[in-house]
Amino acid sequence: MDELLPAIEVETAAAPRYAVIWLHGLGADGSDFEGVVPALALDDAPAVRFVFPHAPAMPVTCNGGYVMPAWYDIVSLDAASRSVDEAGVANSRQAIRRLVARENRRGVPCAHIFLAGFSQGGAIAYTTALTHDEPLAGAIALSTYLPVPRLIEDEASAANAALPIFAAHGTADEVVAPALGLRARDFLRQRGYRVEWHEYPMPHSVCIEEVEEIGRWLRERMR
Repeated sequence: MDELLPAIEVETAAAPRYAVIWLHGLGADGSDFEGVVPALALDDAPAVRFVFPHAPAMPVTCNGGYVMPAWYDIVSLDAASRSVDEAGVANSRQAIRRLVARENRRGVPCAHIFLAGFSQGGAIAYTTALTHDEPLAGAIALSTYLPVPRLIEDEASAANAALPIFAAHGTADEVVAPALGLRARDFLRQRGYRVEWHEYPMPHSVCIEEVEEIGRWLRERMR
């Protein structure tokens, strides 16, 4: 993972001033959230570049070793916890940092970059944003959890201590239990992070109300 991840890119207008790097969930790919861009209703916002990277394929232990797109290996899971490959989490964090650096080279400063993700992708968005050494614009964490809380405790960046965070979860999520999302929210709030929390009556998915709220949240931070 030393090279840039392949990605789908969508620009809302020419010469983007902002960027959103949006990570898909386990077994999906960058196209999974490409269609969400129009629903965010960013027509009156400054130009934005959406980057939807594709995770590399790897065996996933909890799925019987089946090879699929994944940000890290999940060794085991249950309703209350996850056992994950911590080295894999760190590797994906580095891969996303390289995408952030590319946006910097393309003229988008860190202060105008949002990291977003769903499920396993949200876990990497959380981990990368909270430990990044320059202030980011914000993080969007959907139906997800903190895969390695100790990593946040040890490597949290003072530069992102005031990072705006939009976190949401379905109350009927059968894949990532709502308790895991709430645990991440509480862990972060106890450490002073500004977490805007939303719940929706849905399974492991997204809904239009959630997307509309994300659009509103983004517009408020794109001036």
